[in-house]
Amino acid sequence: MLTPEISILTLLIIGFIIFDFILETILDTLNAKTWDIPIPKELEGIYDEEKYAKAKKYHQATQRISTLSTIISTVLTIAVLWWKGFAFVHIYITQFTLSPILQAVLFFGVFAVASSIIGLPFELYSIFVIEEKFGFNKMTWKTYLSDKIKGILLGASIGGILLSLFVWFYTIAGTLFWIYAWILFSAFTLFFSMFYTSIIVPIFNKLNPLEEGALREKIELFAKKINFPLTNIFVIDGSKRSTKANAYFSGLGNKKTIVLFDTLINEQTEDELVSVLAHEVGHYKMKHIQKGMIIGILQMGALLFLLSLFINKPELSQALGLQTDIPIFHLGLIAFSLLYSPISMLTGIFMNILSRKNEFEADNYAKENIGTGIYLISALRKLSANNLSNLNPNKWYVFFHYSHPPLLERVRNLMK
Repeated sequence: MLTPEISILTLLIIGFIIFDFILETILDTLNAKTWDIPIPKELEGIYDEEKYAKAKKYHQATQRISTLSTIISTVLTIAVLWWKGFAFVHIYITQFTLSPILQAVLFFGVFAVASSIIGLPFELYSIFVIEEKFGFNKMTWKTYLSDKIKGILLGASIGGILLSLFVWFYTIAGTLFWIYAWILFSAFTLFFSMFYTSIIVPIFNKLNPLEEGALREKIELFAKKINFPLTNIFVIDGSKRSTKANAYFSGLGNKKTIVLFDTLINEQTEDELVSVLAHEVGHYKMKHIQKGMIIGILQMGALLFLLSLFINKPELSQALGLQTDIPIFHLGLIAFSLLYSPISMLTGIFMNILSRKNEFEADNYAKENIGTGIYLISALRKLSANNLSNLNPNKWYVFFHYSHPPLLERVRNLMK
């Protein structure tokens, strides 16, 4: 049965949602104004006048579609809360099953489908209009549909299994469920980190060992110099989706792997590529991956413990519009996540600060072991130019959202 009135908790949740929307709008506005600031001397030459104008238009276009998407999702979320949409879906689902596990899976399934449908026009417009217009998109409709189907099946299967176990732990262990859930999610995090490149990536992309030649010889010579056994060097066919370039490190122990996008190899010199690889190795040598994983697991444990203190409160279910004296797990989970959003924002800021610190350390590692920062600077300048990056992001936008330091800060650090 639906509650006859709006609770204080509901109003608090709506207040958090509105606050987040206002904050993001302010940050986006401040960041948009930075395009009128002259480019710093250290970054001159990255853009000519024509390309700078193109980069500005690209960010304006992406910002407009992002703002429209945010407005619609914010209004719809508030509407669902105000008119008790979460409670209505729960009541409807209980007509088909009394199993708390099936109820939770169906409940989140309904809103996952709804969210995907609402977001689909914005996703398509971003890929096939904006990214296409500015020369980034290389994805065909066939690839898009294939990715979409694979993503849905993968997400539904993995998410469904984890959610089912999550609810099952609650049904058998009560408020101690958080311990079992923490063990489960920690194990999954470790497994995902170890085998992401070897199991998940090949579902969507082709991974080929870096072929023999001058580049591989230089990379292996560098790896030998720093006593870093590295046999798993792969090239990923990122060019079949986008012209944007990237590189990343994954795995632990004998599963550690370097992945280079083919677009990166095509646009960088051998010395620049070795510097990029040295940066990625630096993350491993400085134990950033391990430390980040430990912090993430500890945060997860704290979050689950906090959830266990409130999940049995029927007020959480009532906040979503259900008139009940019995707590409903999936409703409580939604309400808790919405109420937790300010803390989530703070932990996100902390993780971004830590990530930016790690990036500086990885840059320094590359500079020290290559013997110069010139090649990494050159590589970063090319990446920024080819991705039409904002060279003057607002400092508050960086504080809240950037996991990597702005290019200017990285260049100045490498020039020391």
